[in-house]
Amino acid sequence: MKLKVCGLNNPENIAEIANLKPDFMGFIFYPKSSRYINNSISLETLSSISYETKKVGVFVNAAIDEIVTTFNKFKLDYVQLHGNEDTAFCARLFLKQIPVIKAFKVDAWFNFNQIDTFIPFCSFFLFDKTGDLPGGNGKKYSWDILKNYQYKLPFFLSGGISHDDVDRIAELDNEMLYAIDINSRFELTPGIKNVEKVRSFKNKLNTIINQNKEFAEK
Repeated sequence: MKLKVCGLNNPENIAEIANLKPDFMGFIFYPKSSRYINNSISLETLSSISYETKKVGVFVNAAIDEIVTTFNKFKLDYVQLHGNEDTAFCARLFLKQIPVIKAFKVDAWFNFNQIDTFIPFCSFFLFDKTGDLPGGNGKKYSWDILKNYQYKLPFFLSGGISHDDVDRIAELDNEMLYAIDINSRFELTPGIKNVEKVRSFKNKLNTIINQNKEFAEK
């Protein structure tokens, strides 16, 4: 089980979280977000992150040229699309060899059939809670809906995840669940994460997943 820490925008805090070696770190390039990375983050700040931690740029209905320029400037590993981007948009990025994580807002009535055309052009899906904001609503949806996900493209679980959710996450029965995306429930202020809470969550997640793996192998 992989871990993504999203919504970082403070250089010192970015360095502290990077030292925990999460699998992914997310940076929001959406000006209306309270976690917008803005101009205070330099290429040097992101370049100092270990290659083992993949850097994800989060965009909402941005122009293709803007995404490509930002991807190249900050040497990102993935772009995460959190707006109304359609299949053709993802295909254009795919053809430019830019790996895509496409986010979808889900609720109890979400129909997974509507996303199958995205599969050839995406590296991962991300499922978040339906809300008023493009992201960062900090709310959960019923994870039971994930039982209806039958595709072979791995996905990220997002939406109001807290330290108390580790046991429930470990019980989720879907082999395509690839990573857990944490954000608002681990913050001191928007964009600045509580390092100890992230560390504790990461350790607890790894411990429980390893225990379950050992149990399954017996």
